[in-house]
Amino acid sequence: MATQSKAGGKKHADDWEVVFTKLAQKDARKLYDAGLRQKAEVLLDLLMKNPFQTPPPYEKLVGDLAGACSRRINIKHRLVYQIYRKERTVKVLRMWTHYD
Repeated sequence: MATQSKAGGKKHADDWEVVFTKLAQKDARKLYDAGLRQKAEVLLDLLMKNPFQTPPPYEKLVGDLAGACSRRINIKHRLVYQIYRKERTVKVLRMWTHYD
């Protein structure tokens, strides 16, 4: 796991820790360049407060990404993450399309 994020918001004691893989960190730069940073930050703030909250809806993924969840950043790009309940940690795997 990589670095912790405050995802633009203030961290509270009951917040979940959000960490990023190296690939997700690279994806973050792509999102910034594509003008999608703000949309991603809204989702990251939500994950920090409660990764199970809906709306917006999330999907439980299957196949190679079984055990992970995703939420739409826009029509093409998804925020893909794993939830570790005991550690109260959300590990962000990807923030670009998961179809690459």
